[in-house]
Amino acid sequence: MQRKVIISCAVTGSADTPSRNPAVPVTPEEIANSALDAAKAGAAIVHIHVRNPKTTKPSMDAALYREVVERIRASGSDVLINLTTGPGARFTHDEADPSKPGPDSVLKSPEDRVRHVVELKPDICSLDMGSLNMGDRVFVNTPKHLQAMAVAIKDAGVMPELEVFETGHLLLAKRFIENGYVKPPGMFQICLGISWGQPATTEAMAYMRNLLPPDSLWFAFGISLHQFPMVAQTVLLGGHPRVGLEDNIYLEKGKLASSNAALVEKAAKIIEVLGDHVATPKDARQLLGLAATNV
Repeated sequence: MQRKVIISCAVTGSADTPSRNPAVPVTPEEIANSALDAAKAGAAIVHIHVRNPKTTKPSMDAALYREVVERIRASGSDVLINLTTGPGARFTHDEADPSKPGPDSVLKSPEDRVRHVVELKPDICSLDMGSLNMGDRVFVNTPKHLQAMAVAIKDAGVMPELEVFETGHLLLAKRFIENGYVKPPGMFQICLGISWGQPATTEAMAYMRNLLPPDSLWFAFGISLHQFPMVAQTVLLGGHPRVGLEDNIYLEKGKLASSNAALVEKAAKIIEVLGDHVATPKDARQLLGLAATNV
C-alpha cells in the first residue's frame, strides 16, 4: 500500500560547514529562503538552527530565530517549522582544571534553551533525549534538564521531536511519555552515524524502530555519505526521512550539494522510485495530528 512519506529538511545546523560548502545558509534571510526553496522541492518540515551572520558560528540569539520564523510565515508557505533546542549543551574540559568547562563549552539553562520556542511557538521543536560523546566533546542533556524543557515545550503547545542517538535516549523518551511530560504516542527522530552514537546501518535503524512506542510517527537520518542510503532504508522500514545541509553537504560522491532543495529533490525521487508519495505540509499536519497553523 502506498504511503505519504514526509521529508524533513535540516537547513543549516551548527557545524563548521559554511567554510566547506558555500551553499550552507548563514544569515536569517539565507536560512529562510533556503527553507522555503526546500519546501517547494518537497520538504514538509524545515528544521532550523541559526548562526551569527558575521562569524557563521552557531547562535542562540532569539532575534535571529524570530527573523527566520517571521520570514517563513510571511511568505505564505504552510511548511511546518521545527526549531532546534540543541544549542547550550556543549561541554569540553578545561585543560588545566578538568573540573571546569573549557573555552569551547556552551552550557545554558533549560529555560534559555527553550525561550525562543516558548516565544515563537513553532509547530515542532527538537528535544535531544540524552547525553552523548559527540566527537571530542560531550553533548550534555541531563534528565532533570530535559524534563524541565519537555514541560515548557508542552505548556507552549509545541510538538517535541524526540531526537534519539542511542538506545538509552529512546528508553528515556518512552519514560517521559509514560510520565506525561510528552504527549503520546510521540514523534521520534532516529539519528544515525554521529560519533559516538548508533551507526548508520540497517540493523541499527531496525533495532531502534522496534523499540518505539506503538503508533508513534518516526523519522530517521544518516549523516554524510550515509544520508541517501538511510533515506531509502527509512522509507522501506516505514519511517520518514530527513535530509539537508546540516547533515550532509554532498549531493553525490565528490559533488557538493548546490542547495537544500537539491538534497530534498533527490530524497523525493527515492521515495517515488520505491513506490510511495511525497507528503505535503497538509498531509504532514494530518499525520502528526497538528492544527492547520500554530502561529
